[in-house]
Amino acid sequence: MDLNAMAATTQTLLTALAWKLAGALVLWIAGRWIIRLALGLLGKSMARQQVDVTLTRYLQTGLSVVLNVALVVALLGVFGVETTTFAALIAAGGIAIGVAWGGLLANFAAGAFLVFLRPFKVGDFVTAGGVTGTVDIIGLFGTTINTPDNVQTIVGNNKIFSDTIQNFSANPYRRVDLTVTINHAVNPRDAIALLKGRLAAIPNVLAEPAPDVDVLEFTPAGPLLCVRPYCANVNYWQVYFDTNRLIRETFGAAGYPTPMQPYSVTASTLPMHVFTPGDTASRGLQ
Repeated sequence: MDLNAMAATTQTLLTALAWKLAGALVLWIAGRWIIRLALGLLGKSMARQQVDVTLTRYLQTGLSVVLNVALVVALLGVFGVETTTFAALIAAGGIAIGVAWGGLLANFAAGAFLVFLRPFKVGDFVTAGGVTGTVDIIGLFGTTINTPDNVQTIVGNNKIFSDTIQNFSANPYRRVDLTVTINHAVNPRDAIALLKGRLAAIPNVLAEPAPDVDVLEFTPAGPLLCVRPYCANVNYWQVYFDTNRLIRETFGAAGYPTPMQPYSVTASTLPMHVFTPGDTASRGLQ
């Protein structure tokens, strides 16, 4: 009799647990679908109102965290866990986490400042937190930057906000800085005129401001020219490499000699050797 009662009790418990697991699974699937739907609607709404992509992604990330926490609380409620008790635990845990993870909260606060003060936005080419690249995501705690060599790098928001930020996309154009040394025998004015005449033919070089070419300084190998065309930030590397190629082709076609540092050799610097009749060198001279 006891065995039958135990079996019946076990069956009842297992049946109840199975129903709870099934309900939790349905709730999880429905909840995740609703979260994706809510995030999609938020994104479309922001896009219709032409809200900046940076702010849109930041709000979507925050909403995703809140909705997922609510979903977990609802799942615990299915299994009979008191949500009020769980909320109290979350509050108490939040205080402990705030003390232990002060740096994480600092990143969160810095992320909010980055979104609302907007020193840069998604798509900008920046140097931030010691990393140079294109901003992909400004998250709650970190910012994702894709470097020019296509490496995804995540930098803590607090490190970015407390460091120097260079935004290369903020201004409408950027200067390409290059230098070239010419031989002492070459007239700098002729070299400057040749380069200025051909720089404008490079694609995406701006006509205004006009490219700068001039003598930067004098070196033992020859005058050092600075070559500085201007272009939009998106065309920087194309103009950089095209200008380097143009310098080589222009000076090669003009027949300019290679710059070389002259050396003066005097007799006093040569080693002295006294030949004796038995030296091989002296026998060869006889």
